[in-house]
Amino acid sequence: MAIVAYKERRIESGVYAVRCMASGETWVGGAPDLRTIQNRIWFTLRHRSHPTPSLQQAWHLHGADGLCFEVIERLKDDESPADRDRALKDLVVRWADRLRARRI
Repeated sequence: MAIVAYKERRIESGVYAVRCMASGETWVGGAPDLRTIQNRIWFTLRHRSHPTPSLQQAWHLHGADGLCFEVIERLKDDESPADRDRALKDLVVRWADRLRARRI
């Protein structure tokens, strides 16, 4: 029953930010599934395998408590996968510029 519920859940795509409160740095990324992306990022940071060196360094210096995750924009549900991917890329660039953030 849990497997069926998982497969039938509504997936939200969108743009997120990871912020370091101590340094003021911000990183912006896009995800096809916003519900799972924070766990994935935190997992790679804990295991010292995140591909963004500056974010990995912030984690090393300040730990999980020094970083916060936030969703900054959700996409509409009615977009095709190709349109969604294109929209995510465009939104990440726009939000990174707006927030003066690094893209991840």
